[in-house]
Amino acid sequence: MRRAGACAILTGVLVLAACTPSKLAYGQVKSAMMDAGLSEANSACMATRMTDRLSLGQLQKLKQLKGEKRSLFDYVSAVRRVGDAQAIEVTASSAALCAVGLAPEKRR
Repeated sequence: MRRAGACAILTGVLVLAACTPSKLAYGQVKSAMMDAGLSEANSACMATRMTDRLSLGQLQKLKQLKGEKRSLFDYVSAVRRVGDAQAIEVTASSAALCAVGLAPEKRR
């Protein structure tokens, strides 16, 4: 009986671990990019890619970029000023792939 209880707890922990905190931040990331002036379609596509590839700390830094309306190019330029190489790489590649429709997330 104890073993069954331990297995149930372990299963629950594994299920919760599958729901990464970054994935839970998707809505906030998408909203922040829309607030920064990006289209809903590009924001949704980029948020999916970015929450898969960046940590919560990195996403928090990018969330602070909201406010000023920007083009896609201007948004990537603003991310460059954050100074996080991985965030720049992920944002720039996501922007390019989503803008031209090559990202699998854009084709859904």
